Amino acid sequence: MTEELFREDAYLKSCGATVTAVGDAGIVLDRTVFYPTGGGQPGDSGTLTRADGSTVVIVDARKADGGIAHVPAEAAPPVAVGEKVTATLDWDRRYRHMRVHTALHVMCSQVVGGVTGGQIGDGKGRLDFDLLPENVPDKEALTERLNGLIAADHPLTISWITDDELSANPDLVRTMSVKPPMGAGRVRMIRIGDDVDYQPCGGTHLKSLGEIGRVAIAKIENKGKQNRRISLVLVD
Repeated sequence: MTEELFREDAYLKSCGATVTAVGDAGIVLDRTVFYPTGGGQPGDSGTLTRADGSTVVIVDARKADGGIAHVPAEAAPPVAVGEKVTATLDWDRRYRHMRVHTALHVMCSQVVGGVTGGQIGDGKGRLDFDLLPENVPDKEALTERLNGLIAADHPLTISWITDDELSANPDLVRTMSVKPPMGAGRVRMIRIGDDVDYQPCGGTHLKSLGEIGRVAIAKIENKGKQNRRISLVLVD
């Protein structure tokens, strides 16, 4: 299996690695800084640099049998199992994903309702909520609350709890349609500040809220009887 270096340090931009498999899904490495598509977060893009200095452009990363597959661009030079490469992220794109993802966690903490869906994009993102009419927030007021929390620059920390601890505390899970991965014995938790937000998540995040910059709620849409889609954009 691919060692997922981004789980412990989302700020790693590159790493040395060995090719362990090559197939239709892509190029599998023994270790990587590339986050694979999942949980509403897009897979990373970047390059693999070979020993001779040539580069393989990577347009996506996805989960695959044996680990994480790095999807090469069309007409990319072939690589062989056993080759040593340097995997390097398109860091600017990844960092925008991190800013949006962390901002969505902040937004989740300020809306009273279960999350029914979500998507992280390049500089923007959205969450869908199961909301009673009285809990639908005002767009301007929500923007102000989010920017107040961001300006306070609360720290973000990563910890782990056991599967049994999560099962005993189901209210920690805000997502109604997607459950956090369990079965490995422990679940990765993201905490913002002392009491801003605390929930399971496997994605990449910032170290503190101040890195997000200012955000704005772009729109709140009606997507069903009680379903509201709240879209957020980075404005800095």
